[in-house]
Amino acid sequence: MIKFTLACANGHDFEAWFGSSDAFEEQSARGLVACPVCESTDVEKALMAPSVSTARKKQVLSETVQAEIVEGLRKMRNSITENAEDVGRDFATEARAIHYGDKPERGIYGEANREEVEDLLEDGIKIAPLPILPEDAN
Repeated sequence: MIKFTLACANGHDFEAWFGSSDAFEEQSARGLVACPVCESTDVEKALMAPSVSTARKKQVLSETVQAEIVEGLRKMRNSITENAEDVGRDFATEARAIHYGDKPERGIYGEANREEVEDLLEDGIKIAPLPILPEDAN
C-alpha cells in the first residue's frame, strides 16, 4: 500500500491509500477517485515534501484531515442517498438493466457481493461503493 497526497481542481488537498501507483492511475482514469470535500473527480497527485513535524503536530493534523475527509464522505453519501433509489439486494440486476437500456437511466444504490461487483466491472458497468462512515461501525 502507498499513501498519496492528492489535490482536486478546486484546491482541496487530501490523502488516500492505493495498492500501487498504477492502481491510483487506473482508478483515477475511471473516475473512481473523488475529492471528499467537493466530490470532484479531477484529482491529481500533489507534490509531497518530507515531513519534519513532531509526532504531536502530525497527530493534530491527522485528526483535522481525518475530520474533513469524514465530513466530505458524509456529504457525498447523503447526496447519493437523497438523489438515488435504494434498490437493495437487486443492485446488480438493476445496474445491468440500466446499463443495457432495459430500464430507465437513474441513480441507484444498494447491496452487491464481491462476485456481483467483479462481474459488473468486468462488463464495463461503472459502479462505486458508498463510503463507510465511522457511525456505520456502531
